[in-house]
Order: sequence, then C-alpha cells, then structure tokens
Amino acid sequence: PVLEGADGPNGARELLADGPVMVKAVGGGGGRGMRVVRRAEELDEAWERCRSEARQGFGRDELYAERLLEGARHIEVQVVGDATGAVTHLWDRDCSAQRRHQKLIEIAPAPELPDAVREKVLDHALRLARAARCSSLVTFEFLLRGAEFWFIEANPRLQVEHTVTEEVTGVDLVEVQLRVAAGATLAELGLAQPPARPRGFAVQARVYGEGAGRITRFDVPTGPGVRVDTAIRAGAEVGLRYDPLLAKVIAHVPHGGVEAAGARARRALGEFGVEGVRTGIPLLRELLARPRFWAHTGVVGEVAGTVVGPEVPSVEGALLAPLSGTVVSVDVSPGEPVRPGQQLLVLEAMKMEHVVRAPGSGAVRALHARVGETVGEGSPLVTLDEVSGADAGAAAEERADPDAVRPDLAEMIERHAVGLDENRPEAVAGRHALGRRTARENIEDLCDPGTFTEFGALAIAAQRRRRSLEDLIRSTPADGMVTGTGRVDGRPCVVMSYDYTVLAGTQGLQNHRKTDRMLELAEERGLPVVLFAEGGGGRPGDTDTTSVAGLDVSTFQRMGRLSGSVPLVGIVSGRCFAGNAALLGCCDVVIATPDATIGMGGPAMIEGGGLGVFRPEEVGPLSVQVPNGVVDVVAADEPEAVRVARRYLSYFQDRQGSWEAPDQRLLRHVVPENRRRAYDMRAAVAGLADTGSVLELRPGFGVGVLTCLVRVEGRPLGLLASNPAHLGGAIDRDAADKAARFLQLCDAFGLPVVSLCDTPGFMVGPDAERTATVRHFARLFVTGANLRVPLVSLVLRKAYGLGAMAMMGGSTRAPLATAAWPSGEFGGMGLEGAVRLGYRKELAAIEDPAERARAFEERVAELYERGKAVNAAAALEIDAVIDPAGSRGWILAALERCPVPRPGHRPFIDTW
Repeated sequence: PVLEGADGPNGARELLADGPVMVKAVGGGGGRGMRVVRRAEELDEAWERCRSEARQGFGRDELYAERLLEGARHIEVQVVGDATGAVTHLWDRDCSAQRRHQKLIEIAPAPELPDAVREKVLDHALRLARAARCSSLVTFEFLLRGAEFWFIEANPRLQVEHTVTEEVTGVDLVEVQLRVAAGATLAELGLAQPPARPRGFAVQARVYGEGAGRITRFDVPTGPGVRVDTAIRAGAEVGLRYDPLLAKVIAHVPHGGVEAAGARARRALGEFGVEGVRTGIPLLRELLARPRFWAHTGVVGEVAGTVVGPEVPSVEGALLAPLSGTVVSVDVSPGEPVRPGQQLLVLEAMKMEHVVRAPGSGAVRALHARVGETVGEGSPLVTLDEVSGADAGAAAEERADPDAVRPDLAEMIERHAVGLDENRPEAVAGRHALGRRTARENIEDLCDPGTFTEFGALAIAAQRRRRSLEDLIRSTPADGMVTGTGRVDGRPCVVMSYDYTVLAGTQGLQNHRKTDRMLELAEERGLPVVLFAEGGGGRPGDTDTTSVAGLDVSTFQRMGRLSGSVPLVGIVSGRCFAGNAALLGCCDVVIATPDATIGMGGPAMIEGGGLGVFRPEEVGPLSVQVPNGVVDVVAADEPEAVRVARRYLSYFQDRQGSWEAPDQRLLRHVVPENRRRAYDMRAAVAGLADTGSVLELRPGFGVGVLTCLVRVEGRPLGLLASNPAHLGGAIDRDAADKAARFLQLCDAFGLPVVSLCDTPGFMVGPDAERTATVRHFARLFVTGANLRVPLVSLVLRKAYGLGAMAMMGGSTRAPLATAAWPSGEFGGMGLEGAVRLGYRKELAAIEDPAERARAFEERVAELYERGKAVNAAAALEIDAVIDPAGSRGWILAALERCPVPRPGHRPFIDTW
C-alpha cells in the first residue's frame, strides 16, 4: 500500500483539497526538498523552495506531492540481496524521532511493533526486493499508524542508521555490502535465512553541529555497550554547507528493553565533551528522557521548544535567524515598504533553503546580514519600522492574483490545447464519418473518469528540417500517438493509442521514444498495457535524426520483454500494418472490429517488394485473421472492443464480491444419455461459471478446444474444454497450439486452470502428420508439465489415450484433483478401435458377418463397462466421481488455500 500522491503543482492542489500534503523531491532524501503544505495559498512558495533545494542538493528538481499522514511512526526494514535473486531481511528499525524530516534517533528492532504487523511489513519489504531484483543492501521505509502501514521509499545503499542493525544481529553490514558486490551469495555469507530474533535493543543518537566554527575539544564517551562512530578530532572546522554530523553514539543492551538502551545512550551523551561548536546533545538527552519518544514523528517538535540554546546578540525590533545558515539572497532594501508575508531574505543550511518573511506591514529600517554571510541561530537579520495605513494598503494590492495566468503557463496551456479533439474538428469529423472514434475518445472510454494522465503530449514529428515549427505543432500533435497512464476499473494501467488522424498513425522518432517510455514504466511498475494499434507502421519522413535505418530502436524488444510479466491487450480497428502489427502481435490478446485489416506489410511494402498490387482490405481481413488464430476476440465496434478489453483485464484482479450462479441441476443434463450423441460444451461452461462471466478467446481457431476466462463464486479462473461438436472432441494441431498457449497465459498471471475433458484423443493419420502433429501435440505435454498454477480436471465423457492425458496436464495424477461426472468413460484409446486391434484374429475367425458384428459389440460393451467412471475411481486412477450439480463446490474445494505463484515468473508467453 502507498499513500495517495500526485505529480506537479496542479495535481498537488487537487490532493490538497482533501487535507494537508507533503511535497517531496523525486531524487531527494535526508529531509531535503520536503515541505508540509496545509493551505492552498502555501503551495506555490513551498513548491518553489523544494524545487530550489532539490536542484542544489541532488542536481534535479522534479517534485511530487503525497498525502500527509500525521501521527505516524517511521519504520524501515533492512534487506540484503545477491546476484542470484536471493533476498533476506535483517529485521527492522524505528526512525520516528525526526527534526525537519531528518532522523535524530534510531532504534533496532522497532519497539512495540505487534508481531502480526511486523510479519506483514517484513513480507512486503522482501516482495519489493524480489520484484526490484535487489543485489546489495537496501532499506525499505514505511509509515505506520496503528495496524496500517504504507510504503514510502527505498534506499539501495548503506544508511546512517545501519549501526543499530549491526548491534542486534551481529552482522557487519559494510562487509556484507562489499562481499555481495564482489559476487558472494547470501548462502556463502551465512544469510540464506534471516538471523535469529534480534539480541536486545540498540539505540543510535546522531550528534549534529548546530552552528559553524572550529572544534576545540572533542572527547567521546566509552564503556560497555557504547560505540561511537566518528571522524572528527579537535581542531576540525565545521561548516554549514553540508550536514554537520559530528558523531553517531550507539548504545546496545543485549538482554534489556528499549528503555534500558535509551538510558545507556543518554548517559553516554552526557559524557560527551564538545567545545567550540554548539551541538544537538541537549535536545537528544531531553528526547531520550521522554517516555515513548518514538511514538510518532512529531515528538521532536514537542520537545525541541523546551531545550534552550546559548544567548545570541540581539537588536531591538529585529527579526532573528530561525537557524544557523548562509544568506543566499536579500530581497529588500533599507527604506523599502513591505507587506505581511513578503519575502525578506533566504537562508541556506544543510542544502535546504529557509525563507524569512515579514510578520506584518512595515518598512525596512536596517539590514544586519549580507549575501554570503554565515549567521548563527538567533542572530539579527532585519529591523522593521511601522508604516502608515495607506502604505499597508498599497502593499496589500501587490499580492498575487490566484486566478492570474502567467505567460509561461499560458503557453503551456495553448500547446496542450492544440492536440485536443475539440480543437481539431475536421479530423474528428473524418473519424466519425468512417464510423470510428478518435484516439482520445477511445482512451476516455477505457479509463475511469478523470484518471488518465498523458505523457508526451507536447511531442511533435521529428521533421523540423522540412517543416516549420508552427506547422508541426498544428499538424502533428503528440507525434501521432497518445500515451499515458490511467485507471481501468480502479487498477493503474498504461494506455497507448496511435492516432490515425496524424500521419496515418505511423511510428516516427518521437513516437517510438514515447512508446519506449511507456513500456519502461509498465515494466518498472508492473502495469498492464492496452494498445490501440491502428496505423501504418514505420514512417520514412522524419528528418531530425542521424539514424541510418532505425533498426536500433528498442520498442519491439521492450514490448516483447513485457510478455508474461504484465497483461498486454491489443485493440485494432481499421488498418494495422508493419510495426504497428508487430506490436499488436506481441499482445496476449488481440481484439478486432469487423473492418480491421492486419498485416506485417501494407500495400506499399507489398508492391515495393514486387509481390503485386493490393487494396488494404485485401491484405489481412478478419476472414483470414480469425480462423488462423491472429485475432482472439471479434467486437462489433470500438465501444464493444473497449468493453472487452476492460473485461479481459478484470480477470487479473482480485475476486469479485458479488456474483450469481446458474441453476446447477441443469448440469446433470448437459451430456446426453446416448453416449454417441454430440452436445454443446459451451452449455457446460456457462453452467459451471458465474452468470455472465465467460469470455471465450480464439473461438474461430483451433475449434476442437475451447479456451475461456471465467469466474466461479467471483474467483477468476482459466477454463480449457474439449469441443465434442468438432471431430468428436479430437485434438488437432491448431487445437493443441491454442490450448498450450492458453495454459501459458494462465500460468503467467496466476490463474488456476479448470480442464473439462471429453476427447477421443489426438487426431491421427497421414493428413494429420503433414501438419507436424508430433511437435505440436508435445507442446501440450511440455507446457502442462511445467505449470506452476493449480490445475483441476473434470472428465465429462470421453477420456481416451494421450489426448486425454494432455488435457489433464500429462496424467490423471498431474492435477490437484481429477474427477469425472457419472457419464465419464476411460480408455487407453477409442474403445471401438481397441476392440478392432486387440481382437483382430478372433473377429476375423468368425465367418458370419452378423455374428461377427454381435461379437464386436459385446467386446465393446465389456470395455465400456470396465472403463466407466465409477470403475476408474474404484481403481484409484481418478480421485472421485461427482454429481455434476456439485461441480462448482468441488472445484473451489480443490483450489482452497492452494498457493498461486505471483505474476511474472514465466519468462514470456508464446505469441502463437
């Protein structure tokens, strides 16, 4: 779980409407570039200060806002991983005692942390470490309030507070980090499992300098259970440009409680002798004397006001420095009138900027500080005189209008507006005349209202050498592709749509860069991808590049790498050729409308290759791409295609709370009593699944097997079923390929599989062998044998030979549970064929044809009797024979508490 967040000041302003927020630097840490904002009028100033601090401190000034969680504790978990992918934790720490968002005191392990909460926090940290493939030390940090917690950041490095973890675990973290970097594994380091419960408690206090100067005395405490880490000696100069951390005092009590460790740390601090520079030792000792000083991150603020520092020079009526720092700007002059809240000057301390503002109306009488000067806390800065009411009114008139739009903001708004549908009426009308929607209309329909955040909206085609900037802005908005993130039924998702109204939706230079960026985000954040793929493929007209052939673009490699890691959905309406079709073909599921035409080369490429002249509609219409398996689902139009995409993604979410089931008694009548009569397997599927929950994939390809996504009591499942209406349920090459790929899909995304078997076996014969059935049928065995998701199997009628075994993962013993309906029958091959082969001599010896037929039927009847489901169950070849009306309960009972692997363990899903 993470706290609600937002990018940019506008997003922060929306977040602020529901309560205070914390502005943070994306590249930040150590409390820099952070501000609490409680009122909208504070936001702009806080944003600017954070941005300036971030730029100076980290070299990048991107910010974001996060919901402020007050009254919380700051908990972190120390994790270590190696290059093999192994990870382990070294328990937890509490870092709640903070001043200005910087840690002062750390404790290991975190005190008063309930075991159930600790186990969850540790588990989440390890899951994050595995997902990020951590191969060094890394600390995962959380905010905790009550029994709830939220992830806030990860630090893949040694941290200041590593010492307390070392004391309670006996593990030298510096050594571990170096040895892991040199290639050692956790097993070699003796860390294959987390260390035993921590040994007592350890407390670390950070001794900071509170001002600049030369240290004339520096005597550190010693004694049992006391450790001091420092590099300071008498004579050292302490400045304000960087954090003046003088020393870390660590106290360890191996058999006592946290109070004893805190008391030992407090005594050690009392023995610390530092002269020449003020330190924070008085504040640290006051904190350590307070019961439960780790209760929440605001405790330091409550205590700090009671600790009084040394006297400083004073000037009557002067504003005093709130802390020691360097003056980086003076923004007023003597005699200048000032208004309430006006910025007077800015101090910098520890790479953080602090604004000094006028407490009321007045005029500057005197300045006591200059730019570049270092001032101590409490030093006089500015003296103000009162001014007349008229001057105060004039100052008030200078206040910024919150509704005013600055020129830079106006330019940004105008640039964004160019690509919006309402400002492109001709292009929109052209789409609607074809019965199609614009890229933005499709995205708006797909994403939950108000959740789409666009990436790369200001991109234009890389054609500045041949066209004017104004023309490109007007004619090539977003470079022909709208990309961003949104929520689909509440779940974050990457959405990309080629815009056919811009250069025919072709793939240009910036277009590829945007695609790469979104695929990178999808991989990093584990987000599903929905691709609207209509477009003409590669674009030859871009000029702003040094590329020769463009074969170095990484788009296709990035898309392929996502296979098996996140759900990939492709939607196509109209023409989809070349590079667009290549990305579409990488998707797990392809949804197409009747007017779609899909090809790896469009008419121009075909003609250029000397292969003939064709209209686009002749290249790859659905009459070709449905029976050959390219298209999984045919939708009536784009709105239905979007609905199917939303529905497909829903199967990879949690169990649904509400559901309805058909009358289960009807399942008893799905299979006819006449065992030779065909029936509709889809009726069995619909009867087993929750009402309205069946989504069949590739119904027009490999029709001997049905592949469906379903729900049973709200739980999403994959369902594989024989189709006795086609070849009596025999499995041919296409059916085997279809079934194997479907099993891979379910395995990749953690969907348990239900297999409904009614097959006489694999299709055989000279014609079948011309289709390479030996290899294609074996795919079912290889895939089934390597499934990591649970599989349960129900035999509805025929379960003959190798084909039946393949439908059940390779054997009746491969599934978690294998059962049959009373109509089930089992055999090593088709029973009639078995009699003909096994009794060939005996039958041939009977001269009378009628007698021979009677003998044949008797032998067949014997095999049928022997192969009945109840006899197979009696011989323990299957687990049970069940009432069809109880099938749903049997399936759920078999899957109950069965672990399901997390998505991403399968390297990829076959495109075929």
